[in-house]
Amino acid sequence: MPSKLSKINLNDYKPLREVIFSSLREAIIIGELKPGERLMEVQLAEKMGVSRTPVREAIRKLELEGLVDMIPRRGAQVANLSIKDIMDVLEIRASLDALAATLAAKKITEDELKELKIIYDQFVNYVEKENINGSIKKDVEFHEIIYKSSRNEKLIQILNNLREQVQRFRIIYIKDTSSHKGLVQEHYDIYQALCNRDPKKAGSIAKTHIIRQQEGIIKAIDEAL
Repeated sequence: MPSKLSKINLNDYKPLREVIFSSLREAIIIGELKPGERLMEVQLAEKMGVSRTPVREAIRKLELEGLVDMIPRRGAQVANLSIKDIMDVLEIRASLDALAATLAAKKITEDELKELKIIYDQFVNYVEKENINGSIKKDVEFHEIIYKSSRNEKLIQILNNLREQVQRFRIIYIKDTSSHKGLVQEHYDIYQALCNRDPKKAGSIAKTHIIRQQEGIIKAIDEAL
């Protein structure tokens, strides 16, 4: 996996501060910058080949997103993942995913079902190859099609607001290869419920899917302590 903290491409069409912010945020989300790790402006600026000012601005923005904590007399550090954080975020997501799947079972189109099956097959392929990055990407795409198929823009907006926090948890879970068989089966069961236009079953499986992730993430964190 290439480092997100390598030299910044100064020819990038985006404003430099946005490129640095995106790079630091992704480094936190994928675990390159680990929970509790100090964010030293000088070192980060040297790694990325930029001045300290845009790095400082990016760190402040990451604090607003809850990805960075400012500790008195210590400075900035990557926000820790507490068990309560996981419980709070995934409890919300379990209910929202259940609602999205319930609505999608009524409104999903045949073309969206075909797209969902293609993504499911790609997900299985990446899981079998133990390609973590590919698995995560297809997991995200799988759920995003379901969200879109709900045809509820407010629901989609709320789920998108949870995206970055959920992504940190998703990576912990998918890295645990013991969870892969269950993940594949749960994705297939959700797909089948949508194909059968069964709102109750789709919502129930979608909720169970997130609850099992919650349990798996907490187990993985406990084992790492």
